[in-house]
Amino acid sequence: MLARLDVNPETVLVIHAGELVTKDVVIPDDAEVEVRPVISGGAGAAKCSTCRATAVIEIPRHRAAYCAPHFIDHVRSQVRDAISRHRMLSYNDRILVAVSGGKDSLALWDVLLDMGYRADGMYLGLGIGEYSDRSADIVRAYAEARGATLHTVDLAEEYGYAIPETTRLRNRSSCGVCGLSKRYAFNRIAVDHGYDVMATGHNLDDEAAQLLGNVLRWQTPFMARQSVVLPATDGGMAKKVKPLYRLGEREMAAYCIVQGINYIVEECPMVGGNTVLRFKEALNELERHSPGTKAQFLFGFLDRVRPQHFEGADTDAGALVACTSCGQPTTPSRGGGDAVCAFCRTRVHVLRQIGRRRDAARAAVPEGVDA
Repeated sequence: MLARLDVNPETVLVIHAGELVTKDVVIPDDAEVEVRPVISGGAGAAKCSTCRATAVIEIPRHRAAYCAPHFIDHVRSQVRDAISRHRMLSYNDRILVAVSGGKDSLALWDVLLDMGYRADGMYLGLGIGEYSDRSADIVRAYAEARGATLHTVDLAEEYGYAIPETTRLRNRSSCGVCGLSKRYAFNRIAVDHGYDVMATGHNLDDEAAQLLGNVLRWQTPFMARQSVVLPATDGGMAKKVKPLYRLGEREMAAYCIVQGINYIVEECPMVGGNTVLRFKEALNELERHSPGTKAQFLFGFLDRVRPQHFEGADTDAGALVACTSCGQPTTPSRGGGDAVCAFCRTRVHVLRQIGRRRDAARAAVPEGVDA
């Protein structure tokens, strides 16, 4: 079927009647199926490596396949291993999970709740039209179904701009402004509400692609900051962790399907041209020929390279001062003047740009016409 559709089976999940379909399952010709794209993937093997029941997913880098129950065990085991290896969390911690409506963040929240952690969610409305509206609905529905606490912040209401208004900004792309806005709002909510740890849904594919980009450009300052744990600082930066770094995109999509978690499948409509996607594609090609490449690349950096060359270089709590505009932590001004954080500087530029556009639009309206 996939061959007739010219679809690469290594990049999709096939779903029939709400269940994952493996490559050996025969589907009636008139059956309706969903072919759901993921960044990396493929059809599963026939038997579960644990119990020999019918498998729903194959994970080549582990040389394993799992039935639905044992696959859930696998995901939890990988998260548990990540938490233990890097001392990410304790059961006494209050955890704030950044949730976007996508598979990774919702799966992370679900796993942490099922493992007994005190995990609340935070959703940041980015103002990206219908995409943001549907994302918000999905997150709220999940929180309500689980009886979990959800903090919601609207970027336009709180800070005066939406992400689509940040196009054509000098020195920073819309994706850059989006990431900066997320980090700022996330940390602010965490600190203001007394959370001990912030958790994000960055997975193996995300982290390996980011590392590849940094290595190809030899961006050593970014390499120094790339970690699955960033400790809290006295200056007001909350601890940040990435418990999904040992799990791939396809595993997280499959987890949501098996658990019945609704998530937004489409990529952000503003993501076009993002270089990280190209790095993911390159790594997927390597992974297809040599399963385990992504894990070896990332884990080797985290376990060997980073401790030897970058440990302690990512943070310097003593160098942080309060932003003179918002009070959040930032680095001192090089010229000795007022220290203004990157978010506040960018926000000023964005609001000025929005103002200029509105002035230009009003000027273009013919005299006597109500603008």
